[in-house]
Formats: sequence, C-alpha cells, structure tokens
Amino acid sequence: MASVNHFQVTFDCAEPERVARFWCEVLGYVVPPPPKGFASWGDFDHSLPAERRGSAFACSDPTGVGPRLFFQRVPESKVVKNRVHLDVRVATGLVGEQRIARLEAECARLVALGATRVRLLVADGFNESCLLMQDIEGNEFCLD
Repeated sequence: MASVNHFQVTFDCAEPERVARFWCEVLGYVVPPPPKGFASWGDFDHSLPAERRGSAFACSDPTGVGPRLFFQRVPESKVVKNRVHLDVRVATGLVGEQRIARLEAECARLVALGATRVRLLVADGFNESCLLMQDIEGNEFCLD
C-alpha cells in the first residue's frame, strides 16, 4: 500500500501575513508558535535582513489533519485566473435551498473579512450549487 504524503498549499501574494490571517479565519486555522528563541513572529521577522522581512507567513490546521498553508511574497501582482484553487466545503450533503442558504451565510461572513463575492453557480443536474469568491488579494476560491 502506498503511503500518503503530507503537503502544503503555497500562495503567492503581496502581503503574506495579511493573507495568511484571512485564511486562518476562513478555515479555522491557527498561526503556529514562533521559532524557538523568539517571543513573537514580529520578533523573528525583525531578526531577518531588511529585504526578507514580511516575505513569508504560514498557518496550519490545529487538528493536524489539513495541509499547512504557506504564503510567500512575490513582486508581481495577480493577472490571470488561478490554475489551482481551494474549495471550502461548507455545505457538504446539503442540496437545493438549504445548500444555497448555507453558502450565502458563509459568503456573508467572509465578505465581512474582506473577501469578494463573484457569483453563484447554480446546480446544473451534474454539479451542486457553489459560490465563486475571491480572497483579499483576488485569488479565486469556491464555497462548496
């Protein structure tokens, strides 16, 4: 039997800590403790050379089940649609109006955090309804 490899999902972004903290709120993830010898991530960040300060941040599933999310600063802005995106599973098992109501409720919560609602994709007989959204830097994700 093949073993399951652990993985992380990496986001290119302009403001790693800001985007990481957004995704912590979306997913219920946490910021791990700072490296040994540092009282805070701010202290660690200030120990880096100036050009590396604020260049990366991470968050993780507090249960240890989900993948680690890593956010790295890149110089270019987002210009095209993501080729990979997250589906945030908030309405699993629900159909019809119950599903849409759950998607809409979570959408409202995430919009308050800075996300953008793009559009509702209505069930088509093959796929259930889902909501296409963007995070605080425009990266697409779905509420599913």
